[in-house]
Amino acid sequence: MTKIVVTDRDARVVEVNAEPGISIMENIRDLDASVEAICGGMCACATCHVYVDPAWKEQLPPRSFEEQRMLQDLDFFDAERSRLSCQIEMAAAYDGITLTVAPEE
Repeated sequence: MTKIVVTDRDARVVEVNAEPGISIMENIRDLDASVEAICGGMCACATCHVYVDPAWKEQLPPRSFEEQRMLQDLDFFDAERSRLSCQIEMAAAYDGITLTVAPEE
């Protein structure tokens, strides 16, 4: 089983059994104190903002132009770690990925 290790907004660390082939957002949105994902994964709201552990940065695809534009204007944007979880499709290669849900804007 593929896993995602999430630190939620209440600073709880939760291990999620993730389904490959769907976004990280879809895998974590039902957790308490997690992402809101109000646009449903359309890269239109940034309510699925997470910080990806730097150890995983090189293994993930780069941000798309649209993702970068959504993120760069956020108050809690971190150039090194910020990602929209709707834009990362979970894959077996990401087993054990560690991320933190960003504060609400």
